[in-house]
Order: sequence, then C-alpha cells, then structure tokens
Amino acid sequence: MTIISSSLPARPYRRIATEEAFSPPEMLDIYRRILAKDDVDVGFKHLMGFYMSSPSERATHIMRCLTDLDALRLQHMDEAGVDVQVIGLTSPGVQIMDKDTAVAFAPVANDILADAVRRHPDRLVGMIAVAPQDPAAAAKEIQRGVNQLNMHSVVINSHTQGEYLSDQKFWPIFEAAEAMDTPIYLHPNAMPPSMIQHFIEAGLDGAIYGFGVETGLHALRLITSGVFDRFPKLQIILGHMGEALPFWAYRLDYMHAATVKSKRYPSVLSSHSPMALAWLRPSLSVSEMKSCVALDRVAWLARTSPAPGSASLVPVSKVQSNAYSPSRVNWIVSQVAPLDMARRAVRPSPSSSMMAIIALTWSVASGAVADV
Repeated sequence: MTIISSSLPARPYRRIATEEAFSPPEMLDIYRRILAKDDVDVGFKHLMGFYMSSPSERATHIMRCLTDLDALRLQHMDEAGVDVQVIGLTSPGVQIMDKDTAVAFAPVANDILADAVRRHPDRLVGMIAVAPQDPAAAAKEIQRGVNQLNMHSVVINSHTQGEYLSDQKFWPIFEAAEAMDTPIYLHPNAMPPSMIQHFIEAGLDGAIYGFGVETGLHALRLITSGVFDRFPKLQIILGHMGEALPFWAYRLDYMHAATVKSKRYPSVLSSHSPMALAWLRPSLSVSEMKSCVALDRVAWLARTSPAPGSASLVPVSKVQSNAYSPSRVNWIVSQVAPLDMARRAVRPSPSSSMMAIIALTWSVASGAVADV
C-alpha cells in the first residue's frame, strides 16, 4: 500500500469532492480507435475528440489529471483543501464502446479504481462503472462492485448511444441497484446525434448547458416511464443542482398532472410517479412531508443551525419543530446535503435508504416524489 501524507490542516469536518473523474490509459487507447472510425458519434468526437487532441493548456491539463490516481491527484486535492474525492469513470465511460468491449472493460476499470482506493483509503472513494449495453452483465457488475470491491454507488453516464434507461430492457440494472441498496449517479454525457447539432452551432452542447438539458431529460423520462413505481426503493442521484430541474419544479408538477388527466400520451399513465414538490409551499411541515414521501428519503435536516463545518445531523423524521420556511430549508440543504451524500458514499448506512446530494430524490415508497 502506498501512503502519501496529507498537508491539509486539522478540521472538525471533511471537505469532500462528490463528483470527480478518472480514465485508465487503456480506455483512452480504446477511445482513439473509436475516434479513428468514419462513423464516430458526433457528440463523442466533439467532446473527447477535442480534449484528446487539442494542444491547449486546458485540454492537456485535464487529460493528464484524468489518468492519475496517486501523487498528482492527491497534490491537487491538498492544494484545493479537499480531503476526499468520490470518483467515477469519466464520461462516456464504456458506454460509447461496442457491447463486447464495454462488458469486458468495465470490470477492468473498476479493479483499477478499487486498487487506487485501497492505496489511499482515507482520500479516495470509488463508484462502480457498468456497461448498459448488456443489462444482465451490468447487474452482475453492480453486485461484484458492492460485494468484492467495497464500492457503494454506481455511475451511469446518461444515455447509451442514444438509448435511455427508461426503456424496460435496461431495468435489470435498476433491479440490481435496488436489491443492493446502491444509488445510481446519473452523470451527464454528450448529447446524442438526434439532439446535438443546434447546441454545437451555438457552443452550448457541453457543461455550459447541454449536459444539464440532456441529463434532466433522462431523469424525467425515468419518472414518466414508471421506473420509480416499479422500483420503489431505487435511488437515483442527479448532480449540478438537479440538472436545473428544481427551478422547473412547479411547472413540471402542474403540467405532469394536466398531461395525465388529458390522456395525451399513452406512455404517461396516472399510476406513474407524481411529482410532489413539498418545499415549494409557503411552509414545510413534517406532517405534510409524511403525506407525500417516505421521510427516510427526503433529506437530512439540522436540529439547529450548525456552526460552519459541523456535521451534527438528524433525519427529518426526528425533527421536532413542525415547520420550516423555504429560505431555512434552502439554507439547511445547502449546508448538509453535500456532507450527507459524501458520508453515504464513504460510510453507507445499511439502515438508511436516504439519498442526498445537490440533486433530486424520487421516492414512491409512499406513492410520491420529492426534491431535496
């Protein structure tokens, strides 16, 4: 085991970067072969093709950092004051590969990451990569990642060559994740060819805007397809403030109900998860939350305003106060959600099915959906 001492100051809390990426050099070799083809995916070419070929300082810096899981990464963490990174295979991971290559390489990537975590157990935490191209193999890799590699979350880079997880052929992945009590982080991907061209023309296809649009669409497809009705304990994580969906929350809630009532779309049924958005109300009470979502899946609230760096949290189900104003809820979530997501990733609690991140949480344990 390689142990590199940290120069971070002593603090009563840990600062955790909840979404960091890596790429084994072997995967970049596979990417080069894909990029050399005439029919390469335009989004992949525009994203990874640029970063892997550009001589710009930003591109070369990113590529150098992606392949390192030791001294350079830890140096950058120390310089930024980061105690722990939660790491996943960089987008699009194996999802751009043909099925056989993807199924073969996902375990290789997971083993590489698990080895790095063993070298730096106090600094790195890994997420399981899977190949949705073969849902059965992906389900088995989730089980192996949890049972053998001691990883406790999965990363899927949104669509897989234009196909979305709302398609029932992918649902063995959800079945395995639910059975293992393992959250899936739905990470952005370059837009599929059917969406991307107008975004490229305006320079809006990547992290600036396109990522959030495409991944937010994916999340909504999961809701309207009935994924959370079929898998009531499934945990899906969205990053980047829920890919902007909380800002659309009231409109989504209102129009979803209207769409169901009108029977406009055969695929959107009344039994499919309604969007109950409790914290948009003038006040947020425990009794109201109980009526719309299982409390162990809402969020974690502080009993009192915590001092900076405090991680003294209690589940919302144990909060005695009956109401919180929206501004107070916003403040609490901004303080504790990243801490709690990271705590689950580092030390998952088998007694809690809570999923918290700068994101949305959907639960149909009581027939509803809630955002946190």
